Amino acid sequence: MIDVNYVWCFALCALAVWRVAHLLAGENGPWDLVRRLRATLGYGMLGRMMDCFYCMSFLIALPPAIWMSSGRIGFLIQWMALSAVACLLEMATQRKQMHIRVKPISTSYLNKVINGV
Repeated sequence: MIDVNYVWCFALCALAVWRVAHLLAGENGPWDLVRRLRATLGYGMLGRMMDCFYCMSFLIALPPAIWMSSGRIGFLIQWMALSAVACLLEMATQRKQMHIRVKPISTSYLNKVINGV
């Protein structure tokens, strides 16, 4: 049976991972601290990681996974699961929705298909 306290702990850790990763990857932060940090890191590897939500969620999920885990396998599973929940939350809350429009080649081609010519 699953311990209810563990479920709440996991859910709160997942929300915290999402919030901190979102703060670091997509916001300026209080008093522009995160923006200044991002500018200081520049275009190096760390600077590019700061712009990637998925990279940040992967790294930020590490401490809570260590804290929650009881073994090596459990640690790896919890680490990936915390990051995955944060990524799912990010995808669910994104303002920019990608809409793909399929543009037909030509209307004459569609007429041929519809009319069976």
